[in-house]
Amino acid sequence: MGARARLLQARVLPQGWLDLVRQVSLFVSAFLVYDLVRGLVEGRATAAFQNARELISIERTLHVFVEPSVQTWASGSHVVMVASSWLYVNAQTSITLAALIYLYVRHNRSFYFVRNMLMIAMPIALISYAVFPTAPPRLMPEWGFIDTVSSGSMTSLFTNPLAAVPSMHVAFALMIGWTLARLVRHSAVRVLWLVYPFVITFVIVVTANHFILDALLGALTAAVSAYGAIWLARARPVWRFSSVPRAPTASPAPAAVARVSTSG
Repeated sequence: MGARARLLQARVLPQGWLDLVRQVSLFVSAFLVYDLVRGLVEGRATAAFQNARELISIERTLHVFVEPSVQTWASGSHVVMVASSWLYVNAQTSITLAALIYLYVRHNRSFYFVRNMLMIAMPIALISYAVFPTAPPRLMPEWGFIDTVSSGSMTSLFTNPLAAVPSMHVAFALMIGWTLARLVRHSAVRVLWLVYPFVITFVIVVTANHFILDALLGALTAAVSAYGAIWLARARPVWRFSSVPRAPTASPAPAAVARVSTSG
């Protein structure tokens, strides 16, 4: 039983309890900082709505202001709207958390690269929220948008009503989805993770939580974060996998090598 318990612990905690506590602490700290900045941004409603109107103006100039039409089309299907609302609320919580746990347990060496991407993306988003607070489309019914998500009881806990730029839903979906697409074995699951960011982009538009430009800036945030994580891995190779380097495996004793060679 002792050997089985150690084997199970090695699979669930490949780097030990201390590393698990370290990773959880990092994400909890990031959430607390995010919540603090959210409180500061929420007091700038005037600027947030003005910035949202500027985004609409830019999209109209570029002839890409199609969000109201897309939402109107999707609203014709109750199933699509319910599924989209559920995905919007759970993409940043249940799905992301499950993906991180899976990475930590099954693909531990890749977990730290994803962690680094997320830790780079979060400060970028926080700076953007503080400098350019933006109201989501759902708070602008005068443009034909319908709020389909705020009635959910969990929404207020995990969404920032004035932080639409960049869309971290899209950024997280890209960083996690495309990483998992490279790691999973089954082709069907790989396809699901490949299209996951596109599904989330559709979701944030039909639920009127983000503009198309928000999604593009979210993708840019993911790209910058990936580049930063690559640079970090090259500059500090030990950070590529974990913060604690593994001891090198001892080479076999010369006598043992000789015996193996002789027996062969």
